[in-house]
Amino acid sequence: MSDQAEALRQLATSQAPADMTAVPRSARFITVCSGKGGVGKSNFTLNFALALQQLGKKVLIFDADLGMANIDVLMGVSSRYNVYHVLRQEKSLAEVIHHGPYGLPFIAGGSGIADMFAMTDKDVSRFIQQMEALASDLDYILFDTGAGLSRENINFITAADQCLVVTTPEPTSVTDAYALIKVVHNNHPEVPFTLMINRAGDAQEAQETSSKIILTAKRFLQLDISLLGYVRDDQSVSRSVKRQVPFLVGYPKSEASRDIERLAANYAAVPFKGSDAVHKGVKGFVQRFLKRK
Repeated sequence: MSDQAEALRQLATSQAPADMTAVPRSARFITVCSGKGGVGKSNFTLNFALALQQLGKKVLIFDADLGMANIDVLMGVSSRYNVYHVLRQEKSLAEVIHHGPYGLPFIAGGSGIADMFAMTDKDVSRFIQQMEALASDLDYILFDTGAGLSRENINFITAADQCLVVTTPEPTSVTDAYALIKVVHNNHPEVPFTLMINRAGDAQEAQETSSKIILTAKRFLQLDISLLGYVRDDQSVSRSVKRQVPFLVGYPKSEASRDIERLAANYAAVPFKGSDAVHKGVKGFVQRFLKRK
């Protein structure tokens, strides 16, 4: 058995058994975004989803990056169908779900994301019905958006129950992350933000980086931003990208893997800050995303 296959086997057997007595799930919609590209947002989304799944959570990744969709590339998986085929009624939403390591489900967005804004009311109703069927058996749907403030990104951010902002300690990344938060908050003050520091040298650098954004937002925007934590700068991450395997699978004992497991455990244990006030289910999410009443 190869090292990768053994790592996959160990990760699968470590997952908590499903609670057959649990009440029906109501999936939470979470947008993962960044102010600029190159901060490792998609890699974080992928490994964070795997770590949540490892805890027994049911997670689906929706690749919502219109221009640079690459979740499938990071997993070495080919995605033949995407949202475009759903909108053309060639496939159902369930039929465009692909699977990565340990059956991690994901949906490729591609050009279909922009086409969603042209849906008729009948198309919207059909899409909502399919989303509701999908979300009824999930805990989290993670939308991996593109970098910056495109129309699609803003709509995903404002429609979701929570926005995870990924940044690195680099000054340009910090500046752009704050700019994104500021623009969204000034127009949609109800959006709850959570910050994640990627590629931190150590805990002190992560704390210094997060404080710059959190304190500035508090002072000038009167906005409270929670901190999810940080993932250390780790060579195993770049090696995993070249191998097209998630670092949590390819390098399960690395610093980055330990960090992502800690973040997932903390995230799963603490209720969303402010989410109960904005969570409106699938119909509310779709209508907010499309800006329709």
